[in-house]
Amino acid sequence: MMMSLLASGVAGTEIPAWVALAYLAAGVLFILALRGLSSPQTSRAGNRYGMIGMLIAVVTTLVTHNIANIAEIGIAMFLGGIIGVTVARKIAMTAMPELVAGFHSLVGLAAVVVGLAAWLDPGSFGITDATGQILLVSRIELGLGIAIGAITFSGSVIAFLKLSGRMSGNPILLPARHAINLGTLVAILGMIAAYAVSGAGGAGEGQLIIWITVAAFIIGFLLIIPIGGADMPVVVSMLNSYSGWAAAAMGFTLGNTAMIITGALVGSSGAILSYIMCKAMNRSFISVIAGGFGAEASGGDGEPREQRPYKQGSAADAAFMLEQAEKVIIIPGYGMAVAQAQHALREMCDLLEEKGVNVKFAIHPVAGRMPGHMNVLLAEASVDYDKVFELEDINSEFAQADVAFIIGANDVVNPAAKTDKSSPIYGMPVFDVDKAKQVFFIKRSMGGVGYAGVDNDVFYMDQTMMLLSDAKKMVEEIVKSID
Repeated sequence: MMMSLLASGVAGTEIPAWVALAYLAAGVLFILALRGLSSPQTSRAGNRYGMIGMLIAVVTTLVTHNIANIAEIGIAMFLGGIIGVTVARKIAMTAMPELVAGFHSLVGLAAVVVGLAAWLDPGSFGITDATGQILLVSRIELGLGIAIGAITFSGSVIAFLKLSGRMSGNPILLPARHAINLGTLVAILGMIAAYAVSGAGGAGEGQLIIWITVAAFIIGFLLIIPIGGADMPVVVSMLNSYSGWAAAAMGFTLGNTAMIITGALVGSSGAILSYIMCKAMNRSFISVIAGGFGAEASGGDGEPREQRPYKQGSAADAAFMLEQAEKVIIIPGYGMAVAQAQHALREMCDLLEEKGVNVKFAIHPVAGRMPGHMNVLLAEASVDYDKVFELEDINSEFAQADVAFIIGANDVVNPAAKTDKSSPIYGMPVFDVDKAKQVFFIKRSMGGVGYAGVDNDVFYMDQTMMLLSDAKKMVEEIVKSID
């Protein structure tokens, strides 16, 4: 919505100095927003900077627009606002990952629609020469913007389906997928080049644009379906980057500084985050963005590989041993989000600290279904920021921990990542919970495995006690036992 609004701004006209300054101010605020969002302590300020920057950009565009009727813009903003508020109020925290993927798809679709509108009526967008033909550079920008937007749309739709459980989270590997992907990408680039050098217009030019759009929709689908569930947090970040580059490409086409700045910031920050996450997971960045290049089918089928003996405990057992501990490290995962157990967990943490227990939280870079998922949940429960640590900062402390308390996590504590070369999570850094004196593992039943679909040897370790129950219910029972 914001992309479409900004696109209706001052393209094709001389930009007044105050407009350039306003967009520059908005860009600076966007940069400050990213800086603020880099830390939980400054995230609220970062959000405020971002909102103020977007307000400046939108108001400036409204004042200077020369394409759409202001009433039409107002109606569109009102309808979009109503939809956004309704969705935001109803969405559960556990559904945030698929919501983000869904919104990314809308950004990509907006880029496609704006690009097609500029192609259909280039004069209104000020991208024509004296003969009325679209400028060469604008043709390139249009082709790239439409292609990236279409890839973002279809890829985000697949990510939404996988994250929401409407499609299997396992990699879907097509025969000769690498050749198909590469051939489709080359075809898209070839058609963009052909469109750029064609200046006669007519049916042939229209067919090229249509085929570019169709092929980009297809490749977005093909790039995401081979990516397995363990890599989905990277996919969300990667699609965020794609949506930014699509917006930036449209900004160049439309001569809108705000879109260029915002798109470039989103694109570059998303790409950097994707790279950091790939590094944290020991994944190849190129492999992931190329659509799971070299991926193999999941090593599991959703069930443990064999029935092995394990020790099961009760809330009373866990409460007693937690009270006796000196140091407890809590590892939250997606199961905590599903059960909405973060508030009960915070209460348990407070009670243990009153008894002199040192409690810390360990957050894996890909815990949950999107970057920062666990951080958001813990912040919602008012867990102090200084108690939350990233993997590289706390992993060495498990050897000194009396208890590793795992709640709803699985793949991020699975030693198969270090020992089993056939495992789909092999090479991913995981928490060394096996070094703790005692491990409590909360999960619903022994019948399920992690999102990557592989069994976990931690279940069967001598020092592990399985607490089989809904996470929230189990933690609440532990709290009652501590009292």
